[in-house]
Amino acid sequence: MSQAHIAAGADPNFLVETSHDLPLVSVTVALRMGALEDPPGGEGSVRLLGRLMRRSAGGRSAEQNDALVEGIGAALGADVTQSTVSFQGSVITRSLDRFGEFLVDALARPALPEDELMRLKRETLAELTETLDDDRSLARRWFRKRIFAGHPYGRSAGGTKAGVEHATIDTLRTLYRRLVVPENLVIALAGDVTADRAARFASDLASALSHGAPLVDRTPDPTMRPGRHLVLVDKPERTQTQIIVGGLGSHPSDPDHFPLSVANTAFGGTFTARLMQEVRVKRGWSYGAYSSLPYDRRRQAFSMWTFPKGADAAPCLALELDMLEKLRAKGLTKAELAWSKRYLVRSHAFAIDTAAKRVGLKLDATLYELPAGYYENYTENLRAVTLEQANSALRERLSDENLLIALVGTESSVGDGVRAAVPRLASSEIVPYDTE
Repeated sequence: MSQAHIAAGADPNFLVETSHDLPLVSVTVALRMGALEDPPGGEGSVRLLGRLMRRSAGGRSAEQNDALVEGIGAALGADVTQSTVSFQGSVITRSLDRFGEFLVDALARPALPEDELMRLKRETLAELTETLDDDRSLARRWFRKRIFAGHPYGRSAGGTKAGVEHATIDTLRTLYRRLVVPENLVIALAGDVTADRAARFASDLASALSHGAPLVDRTPDPTMRPGRHLVLVDKPERTQTQIIVGGLGSHPSDPDHFPLSVANTAFGGTFTARLMQEVRVKRGWSYGAYSSLPYDRRRQAFSMWTFPKGADAAPCLALELDMLEKLRAKGLTKAELAWSKRYLVRSHAFAIDTAAKRVGLKLDATLYELPAGYYENYTENLRAVTLEQANSALRERLSDENLLIALVGTESSVGDGVRAAVPRLASSEIVPYDTE
C-alpha cells in the first residue's frame, strides 16, 4: 500500500493522493455542513459567508486577494451545497506553502467586513435575477421546492432574494463561529505533493482555527405526499418547455442501491438508453431525455428531464409517465442489464484517472457519509447485480403514482394539454416564473 493511502486512511479528516505527473496540486478544504445551516428566512446566508471569507482573507480587499491568488499561479473558489461548504483550488507546486498561507487567511483570519457584504449582496441579487432567464434552473428549483416541501432539501442553497436581503453581517459572523472550526474540517490534497508535506499543510491550516463543537446533521429523511402533483411555472412567450418528473429515489445505504443505479442507467442514463431512444430518436420531441439518481446524506429524488417544444409537451409528458409505469411493471431486459453494467464498470475508469478525481471520491465518501467501501468495491458491486435485483429495486424504490411534475412554459398555450396528459392528477398549481 502506498504512503498516500496509509495517510488517507489514518485520519478521515485528511485525504491525500500523490501523482507527480504535473507540477500542480489540487486542494479542497471542506466543511461538514452547508446550506442546511441557513437560518429561517435567510436562504443563501452560508453561500454569502463562503464567498465573503474568500474575498476578505487576511483583512485584504477582494481585489488584493484576487491579485495575490493569481500572482502565485493559483485558483480558488468557494462552493456551497446543502451538506457542505468547500473551498476548491489548484496551485503550482512551488507555491503550495504560499497558497496554504492564503487559505489560513481565508478560513482563520477573514475580516468579514460589512461594506464588502453589501457589495456581495448586490452581486448575488443580480445573479438571482439572471437565473430567471434559465428555464432549466427554474424547473429544477421548483421541482426541489415542491418535492421536498417542508424539508430542508427544498430550500435553495444558492439563496433567494428575500433570504439574501435578510442576511446581516452579525448573522454571517455567528455562522462563521459555528461552522469554521477544525472539528468540521475535511482537507484533501492531490497531485504533486507527498503525504508528509500534505499532512503539514493540513495541520497548519487546522491548527490556525479556534476549536468548537462539531456540527451533526440531524436532517430527517424526506417524505413525499401521495399522488401526482403538477406545478406549472408560467413564463410568457415560451416556445419550448422544461419538464422534470420524479419521486423519491435511493440512498447509498439501501441494500438495493446498486441494482437501482444499474436500472436507472439502462432507463435514462446514457444517449443509448431507453428514454432517449423513445423520446428523441423515435419521436424527435426533445434533444435530450435523461433520468438521474443523485445521492446526499439523506434520500434524494429520482427524476426524468426533457425539454420539448410547447406543442410536444403534453404527448412527451404522457409518454414519460407511461414509460415509467411499464418500467416498473415489466422491468429491464437481460440485454439492457448487461449493457448497463458493462457501461458503468468501464466508464468508472474515467472517474479515477487522475489523482484529483480519486481524492474527490474519497472526499465525497467522507462528507456524505457513504457506506464503508462504497467506491473501493464499486465495480464489484455493479458486476454482482442480477436482473431480478434490478427489477425488484424498480418496483420497490420508484413510484409511478407518487410523483411531482415541474414544468416551465407558457400556461396559456400548454396548460390544458399538460393537465390532460396526466392521468389521476391529484393537484395542479400555476406559479409566475418570478415567484420566489
